[in-house]
Amino acid sequence: MLKMTRWAALAVVLLAGAAHDLVAQAQGQPAAPAAPAAATEPAAPAAPAPAPAPAVAKAANGMTSTEIVENPYGLEALWRGSDVVAKATLVILIIMSMGTWYIIVTKLYEQYKVGRAARRAEKEFWSAPSVKEGVGRLKSGSPFRYIAETGLEATEKHTGLMEGVNINEWITMSVQRATDNVGSRMQDGLAFLATVGSTAPFVGLFGTVWGIYHALTAIGIAGQASIDKVAGPVGEALIMTALGLAVAVPAVLGYNWLIRRNKAAMERVRAFGADLHAVLLAAPKHAARG
Repeated sequence: MLKMTRWAALAVVLLAGAAHDLVAQAQGQPAAPAAPAAATEPAAPAAPAPAPAPAVAKAANGMTSTEIVENPYGLEALWRGSDVVAKATLVILIIMSMGTWYIIVTKLYEQYKVGRAARRAEKEFWSAPSVKEGVGRLKSGSPFRYIAETGLEATEKHTGLMEGVNINEWITMSVQRATDNVGSRMQDGLAFLATVGSTAPFVGLFGTVWGIYHALTAIGIAGQASIDKVAGPVGEALIMTALGLAVAVPAVLGYNWLIRRNKAAMERVRAFGADLHAVLLAAPKHAARG
C-alpha cells in the first residue's frame, strides 16, 4: 500500500510538470530548461578584449612619445614679459658682472707681471756695474725700470735752478713720485669693484620691487589671485635680487683679494725704490755713468 502511494505521488508530479510545459508552449514562452541540461551545455565564448590604445601599444614596443612643454617661468619668460625698466636693470647687472670679471682677470695678470719683474730686478739689476746699465737690463714697461729711469734722470738733471735743491731731497722726491705713480696704476679698476659691490644689491632690489609692482597690477586687472597666478610673476621678480647678489659678491671678494695682493706687490716696489735712492745718493754722478 505504501509503495503504491509513492508511485502515485511521483506520477502526479510528472503530470504537473508536463501540463506546465504544455501551457507555456501554448502561450509562446520557451519552456524552462532542466537543471541537468543547463549544467552540461558549454559556456558562451567571452567577448573579445578591446584593442590597446596607441600610447599603450607604443609603450609595449619600447617607443615613448616626448612632448616638449614650454616653461612659463624663468629668465626667458622674465625677459619676454618685462618692460623697458626691467630690461634696462638686467642689462646694467650684466654690464656690472662683465666689468667685474674683466677687472679681476686683468689685475691678476698685472700683479703677476709685477712679481716677475721684481724677480728679474733682484737677479739682474743689482749685479750691473752702474744704474744706467742696470736699467738697460730691465724689461721695457716694467715698473722697476720706470722707477730706475726716473731716479737716474733726477741725478742727470740736477743742474741750473735745480742745483739749489738738496740732492737728497731731489732724488727722494723723484723716486717717491715714481713709486706713487706705480701704485696709482695698480689701483686702477678697484674703485669700479667697490662701486659694484656696494650698488649691485640695490640695483637688483629695485628690479624686484618694480617687477612685483607690475605683477600685482596685472593680477589685479585679471582678477585672478590663485597661487599659480601669484607665485610665477613674483618669483620671477625675485630673480632680480638674486642676480644683484650674484654680481655683488664676486666684486667684493675680488676687491679685497686684489687690495691684499697690491699691498704685497707695492712692498717690493717701495723696497726697490729705497735701495735705488741709497745708491743714487751715495754717488750720483758715478751711478749714472754707463
